[in-house]
Amino acid sequence: MFLPPGFNQHAIVTTLGTMVYYTADATPWTETDRDSLPTLVFLHGFGGGSSAYEWSKVYPAFASDYRILAPDLIGWGRSDHPERQYQVEDYITTIIEFLEQTCDSAVPVVASSLTAAIVIRAAIARPELFQSLILTTPAGLSDFSEDYTRSFFAQLVSTPVLDRLLYSTGIATSWGIRNFLEQRQFAQPDRIFPEIVEAYLESAQQPNAEYAALSFVRGDLSFDLSLYISQLTVPATMLWGKRSQFTGPDIGRRLAALNPQAIRKLYVLDDVGLTPQLELPAVTIALIRRSLTLLK
Repeated sequence: MFLPPGFNQHAIVTTLGTMVYYTADATPWTETDRDSLPTLVFLHGFGGGSSAYEWSKVYPAFASDYRILAPDLIGWGRSDHPERQYQVEDYITTIIEFLEQTCDSAVPVVASSLTAAIVIRAAIARPELFQSLILTTPAGLSDFSEDYTRSFFAQLVSTPVLDRLLYSTGIATSWGIRNFLEQRQFAQPDRIFPEIVEAYLESAQQPNAEYAALSFVRGDLSFDLSLYISQLTVPATMLWGKRSQFTGPDIGRRLAALNPQAIRKLYVLDDVGLTPQLELPAVTIALIRRSLTLLK
């Protein structure tokens, strides 16, 4: 496992199974009365081997001031991996269940990529659970009527038997993980350190990990966020890597323009891909701090 010092694993039970999460409850964080701190939640995005590790270079910077909760979403990391074809509603439901079981009041939530888009829908459904949203590259992948499921790769992995073969030989390997990170997530390959590949590989090789990953790659979880974002009432900021593949900052600008009352600020980061929290964690920390102040 790849956990920052002082963070340990806990779990809750959702309607789809056990969801593991990580929080600071050991040295050096025990000098603080953890129960008196406000809560800050970090939700990872989707991809080959995604997990709460995605935020592990960022959330320790907030552990002195916040009670940090960073789950592995259902189907990912060390949480349960039900054998199912995952749908958006599965994640709206289990994210809401997680907040209901771990938080006593509305909390700020930091979320990434497609999960961030799903969090917007969860916040529309249950706004009382969310104090604010800080979202990195929140895109539904089929935004403004673009149909991701028609892409060549989505069609390829929709082929029975071939999909499992592609996962085991092309995704859940060190080469496959590195290739995915280079092509999909990072602007600069030299920022992909061996630990990142190892952490993603560990998650990708969990039993039944292919179910959630293939649902994502097939496009089962994709939707048009532009149809929903105008309904958001929870205040939010967006962080967008200028070199994010498939979902560039122009999509972010168009989404933000649909609801300027809720989307308070869009930060576009040069020379960054889909996950600034892994490429430039210090910059991401600074912008999250700024956003937390802005959205109070």
